[in-house]
Amino acid sequence: MAKYIFLIRGNAMEEKIDIEGLKAELKKESKELQLDFNELKSGGYIKQTQKDLFTVRLRCPGGKVTSERLRKAAEISDRYGTGQVHISVRQSIEVPYVHYKNFDEVAESLRQIDWSVASCGPRVRVPTACAGCTYNPNGITDCQGICAAVDRKYFGAPTGHHKFKISFSGCPIDCFRTREMDLGFQGMLEPALDEDLCTGCELCVKACEEDALRMEGGLPVRDLGRCINCGDCVKVCPINAMISKRIGWLARVGGKHGKHPYFAYEVAAFLADDQVFSLIEKTIEWYTRNATGRERIGRTIERLGLNKYLDEVVVLLGLESIRDDAGRAKFYSRGNFYGT
Repeated sequence: MAKYIFLIRGNAMEEKIDIEGLKAELKKESKELQLDFNELKSGGYIKQTQKDLFTVRLRCPGGKVTSERLRKAAEISDRYGTGQVHISVRQSIEVPYVHYKNFDEVAESLRQIDWSVASCGPRVRVPTACAGCTYNPNGITDCQGICAAVDRKYFGAPTGHHKFKISFSGCPIDCFRTREMDLGFQGMLEPALDEDLCTGCELCVKACEEDALRMEGGLPVRDLGRCINCGDCVKVCPINAMISKRIGWLARVGGKHGKHPYFAYEVAAFLADDQVFSLIEKTIEWYTRNATGRERIGRTIERLGLNKYLDEVVVLLGLESIRDDAGRAKFYSRGNFYGT
C-alpha cells in the first residue's frame, strides 16, 4: 500500500499527502468528537441545537460583575462567539455559539483575570442575590456580602443527586425568589417600640401595608400574626421610637421553579450570618444522605416528612425552628407545597 498520494491539479503535481498522517489526524478528530455532553454541562458548557456549538456560562455570584469582566465577556463573544451575550434569569452572563474546539482558549482567557466558568449538573450552583442593604433602601441584610462568601465556600460542591440552588433576598419583597429555591434566605427585622420616646404620630401605622399595627392607648401595637418583619415601621419613625430589636435571615427549604413549581417551607427565623453557613452545610449533607435518584430536596422532604429535616438539621443546629403551637412542622396554604 502506498505511503503517500499526490494531489494533481491540471497538469501539475502540486502536493504530496502523507496517508498515514491523514488517517491519524482523522482518528484524532473523530475521538475529539466523542464528547461527554453531561460532563461538559456540569462544567458550565451547555450544548446548543447547532452542531458542535455550546453556550458558555460564566460565574457571576449575586449578579455582581466588574467592568473588567464585562469587557472580557465581550471580548470572548467577539472572538469565539457571534458578538452577543445572554443574561440568564439567575444573573449569569452566557456567551452562546462557542465551538467546542475553542474551550481551552476561552478558559485561558478567563484565567487571565481570575474568572471561571459556572457549574451545572448535580452540584451547588452559583448563588443569586439582590443588592440587599448595600444601596437598596428596602434592604435589611447584606445579601451581596454573604452571597459572595457562600459562593467561595460552596460553589460546585457535589450533591450526588440533582442541582442545588441558593438565593438571598434582603427583605420580604423577595426579589430573588427564596420561596422557589432549594435553600433560600430572606432578610427580616423584628421591630420594638420605645414607649417613652413615642409621640403617637401614627406614621408607622399608616406606613404598614400589612395592617399589622393599630393604635391602643395612644401607642402603636403590633399584630404578630400579620407582621412580616419588613421593618417599614422602623424606617418611617421620625424620632427613632420604633427600633430594630433584631435582624436576621428567614430560612426556606425545598422550593423549586420549572414545569412544576413549589413554594419552599419556612423552617427557621432570625439566623445570624454564621448560622446561614451552618444551615447550608448541614442541609447539603442531609440532602446527599437522604435523597434517592435525581430527586430535588423538596421531594426528599415530601417523602420523609418535614419534621425529619427539622429535627435532624434545624433543631440539631440550635436554630429557631418554625413550628405550630403543638410543636409540629407548619405547612403553609399559599401556593403549592409538598406535604399535607
